[in-house]
Amino acid sequence: MNSLERTLAFLNHKEVDRTPFQPILMRWAARYCKLDYRDFCLDPKAHCEANIKCAEDFGSDWINVMSDPYVEAEAFGLKLDYPPDNLPVETFPLLNTSEDAASLKKPEIDHHQRLQDRIAEIEYYKRNLGETILIAGWVEGPMAEYSDLRSLAGACMDFFDNPSQMEEALEIITDFAVEFAAEQVRAGAHCIGIGDAACSQIGPQLYSSYIWEREKRIIEEVHSMGALVKLHICGDTTPILEKMISTGADIVDIDHLVHNMGNFTEFLAPGQVFCGKSDPVAIVQNGSEEDILNSVIECRRDTGERCIVSAGCEITPGTSVENMHILSKAAF
Repeated sequence: MNSLERTLAFLNHKEVDRTPFQPILMRWAARYCKLDYRDFCLDPKAHCEANIKCAEDFGSDWINVMSDPYVEAEAFGLKLDYPPDNLPVETFPLLNTSEDAASLKKPEIDHHQRLQDRIAEIEYYKRNLGETILIAGWVEGPMAEYSDLRSLAGACMDFFDNPSQMEEALEIITDFAVEFAAEQVRAGAHCIGIGDAACSQIGPQLYSSYIWEREKRIIEEVHSMGALVKLHICGDTTPILEKMISTGADIVDIDHLVHNMGNFTEFLAPGQVFCGKSDPVAIVQNGSEEDILNSVIECRRDTGERCIVSAGCEITPGTSVENMHILSKAAF
């Protein structure tokens, strides 16, 4: 059973040889492969080869295009600096006022290098890995993308001060996410991840009123193309978790701040699973072997074995190779 077969069987509640293992590796992957982070972000071949090496060395059951949240934001017009060995840094918000949202234009994918690079990465994976492992593309969710362009504080103010113009921008962002996801599926992605971490900061009322329907639309469009969807909202998503599940995402990421996934397992539809939720710092980076194994056992027990093995968010660059091997072993 290869990694793709394992993941698909697990999603469909069929017998698997082991639980899928899908850690989020970005800064950790670059450090493990001795890459400057700027190259990890900007060099598609280097990015892909680092991820492939990590998958081979640690038995990961997915491969992805993740590096930073600014691929789409730069295409929208956000200006960035790329330090040699750190995350990209925005120089100033693109949308300095809520009125600026009215000027937001949907990017043309062919006109922006980083958008084209993401497609190229999926094509590279497809050529070299074919149908052996889950290939995951990625788009930013509506709340995350608006916050990248406006700042989280500005976005939260706009909910109350200028919601109509904010909604116009959210529609443009959502429309573009659908287009960009479609290009990634056509390039060979089996799954599209949606990163919408800012949603854990806005509460259930605003999430339900402004974001949920837009996430759901992206998910339904991706499903119509025959691909899976992974919804990633880190932080304490307890107040919105039932609504997250109801988007229909096939894989729903759970961060360690959600204390008990078991309270929400009943809301999973057939074909839906959780992914997570070991604490990436206290457990995966700093914990003992017993801590890591027990954390995974707890996740699997609480969900009736309906949880892919992973940390609740990105594996930290300070995590040892030994602890990564232990986390991988916990999937067996």
